[in-house]
Amino acid sequence: MKILIAPDSFKGTLTAQEVCDIIGQAFADTINHIKITKLPAADGGEGLCACLHKICGGKMKEADVSGVFGERMTAEYLMLDNKTAVIEMAVCAGLPLAGDNKNPENATTSGVGELILDAKESGAERILLGLGGSATNDCGFGMASALGWKFIDKNGKEFIPVGRTMIDVERITRPEKSIDIPVVAACDVDNPLYGENGAAYVFAPQKGADSDMVKHLDSGLKHAAEIIVRDLSVDVSDIKGSGAAGGMGAGAVAFLNAELERGIDILLDTADFDSKAAGADLIITGEGRLDFQSVNGKVISGVANRASALGKKVIAICGSKGKGAEEIKKLGVSELYFSSETDKSFDEIIRTCKEDLYNAAVRAAKETSGVV
Repeated sequence: MKILIAPDSFKGTLTAQEVCDIIGQAFADTINHIKITKLPAADGGEGLCACLHKICGGKMKEADVSGVFGERMTAEYLMLDNKTAVIEMAVCAGLPLAGDNKNPENATTSGVGELILDAKESGAERILLGLGGSATNDCGFGMASALGWKFIDKNGKEFIPVGRTMIDVERITRPEKSIDIPVVAACDVDNPLYGENGAAYVFAPQKGADSDMVKHLDSGLKHAAEIIVRDLSVDVSDIKGSGAAGGMGAGAVAFLNAELERGIDILLDTADFDSKAAGADLIITGEGRLDFQSVNGKVISGVANRASALGKKVIAICGSKGKGAEEIKKLGVSELYFSSETDKSFDEIIRTCKEDLYNAAVRAAKETSGVV
């Protein structure tokens, strides 16, 4: 039996490689004569560099940049041999970095712009920018400021906007010199910039926003779109994925002239997924929490779509089950397995996540192979 394991990380607990290893061990312990291929995956957020480093090689580089709230920190990015720099915005603007002080009104993407500058100075001729896992809601204004764009308030004063102060931007002026290299932004959602399905209403609550803050952030994003179309002649309001990463999707288009592409498709193409899947009897995918968002651009949906098109059997082994999890079956996933069927505290999950995942994978292996 040949299986291909292609999961996302279980964010906060297990890396994608660890998930591959645990599921692989469970299947090897349960089924005789099995051949396992592992493909740790990512959809543009946390883990993109690690996955592409494993697939393509390259060299990890360090830079001193601004963190979530402007503090100095060291962040890494990947420089591939073809002079493509792979940058995850989450390494300097990610939600875990905010700790217990989550506040999307004050978080900044400035460090992302600083990483882009460092990559160009290091010889990058192309940027692959991973959007996802952010603590921010600033429409990429912080990133743009680091790249020389100027944001002016009603008093003619230049400032670096954050979520709270986007509404104060009266004018945007271009930098004297642009970075002038192609940018592809790896995106894992289709959400628009603002409105009930936009960045603030859908994602800001998990970043620490209450209902009043969500309304203010949404107003700021709408205002940002109006200023961008007036001053830059770029309409980001209805672009699919413009609401990714607190509006960084829109910012990448407006300030970097970036193309938005599904991160999982970029990774699967790079890894030659279709040829690997063609020789497999079973394809296993998964993520930490399976819910209604999983069908839109996440690893699990990308793998399921590709595998189903090849007529392959697909199962998902995930950490926990959220609202709308069964929707993934519409994409061709035949069976769902979960490490935890009951609510647990995060401390409990961390203590037992490896054992729980192993046990869920053993159940999947027994049912898949017909072993009782």
